[in-house]
Amino acid sequence: MVNVVDDRLDGRYAALQAERERTWSAAQLAGNARQRQILTDRFDPAAIVQSGDILPDFSFEEVDGASLSLGGLVAQAPVLFIFFRFAGCPACNIALSYYAERLYPALRKLGVSIVALSPQRVDRLVEIKRRHQLPFSVASDHDNGLGRHIDIIFEPDDQPTPPPAGWIGEVTGTGNWALPQPTLLLVGAGREVGWAHVSPDWLDRPEAEDIVRAVEAATGVRRAA
Repeated sequence: MVNVVDDRLDGRYAALQAERERTWSAAQLAGNARQRQILTDRFDPAAIVQSGDILPDFSFEEVDGASLSLGGLVAQAPVLFIFFRFAGCPACNIALSYYAERLYPALRKLGVSIVALSPQRVDRLVEIKRRHQLPFSVASDHDNGLGRHIDIIFEPDDQPTPPPAGWIGEVTGTGNWALPQPTLLLVGAGREVGWAHVSPDWLDRPEAEDIVRAVEAATGVRRAA
């Protein structure tokens, strides 16, 4: 895992990429870049969930044992759901630790909670919450239920048969290749979508300040001066 202290998320990802360029083979670098570019080229913003859409009442298993429902989570205040891949994903570790430092305090002032979602089994998913002492809930979106509903799920284009040791389905415990694209989903009262943002390139995710401005615009709530 790369050690980074940059105040911006793009700086942290630049450090990750620099480390990979030092340690990865040319084939690994090319494969990673190719998959990110494919997802970026395929992405259609009109195909995902839209502001104003009403979501079904999905349920999630929190890593500390609680059973969460979408309706219950948003009953009192809006929630920003952060979709990520799995606990061992380097880019997701960087994003979640950064959002804990830079985003979580600002959203608390707006009365907005955060819930991080991954399809990974909770017994494996708990690692990322403990590793970074994340101050928000981390939960399993079983079988990518909500992720599939909002149309953010992808499967890698390269799927060797039979799958190699350590393949995605083995790591997540799902037995399949499906993963969510990094996504921010703001949901308010009545399970209504207030805002959504998908990052098909997982090394290009929004900065905390940009997210706060989007949340302010969607909720009509501003931070105190």
